[in-house]
Amino acid sequence: MYISHRGAKLRNTLVSFFNGSVTLVILLIAPLGLMAVIINTLLVTFATYVVSNVADKVIAGLEPGQNAELTASSQPRNRNSRQSYLQRWWR
Repeated sequence: MYISHRGAKLRNTLVSFFNGSVTLVILLIAPLGLMAVIINTLLVTFATYVVSNVADKVIAGLEPGQNAELTASSQPRNRNSRQSYLQRWWR
């Protein structure tokens, strides 16, 4: 999975806001107090963001080939060889 840190952070933010929005709509239908709805929505949004970041770290740890490729990119390479977008971004 080739995705930059900025891309992963943007994806995690969008997922957490979406889950928070769905939670807000569901809780506004239920007969709860407004403060309970707001606190629960913020907790769901924050928890989704944290879980998404932890999942990204676990996936990155399970892909040792990608880490080896990125650390090996500091060695001089042939100019004619193609580089991926991620390798160019890391330099």
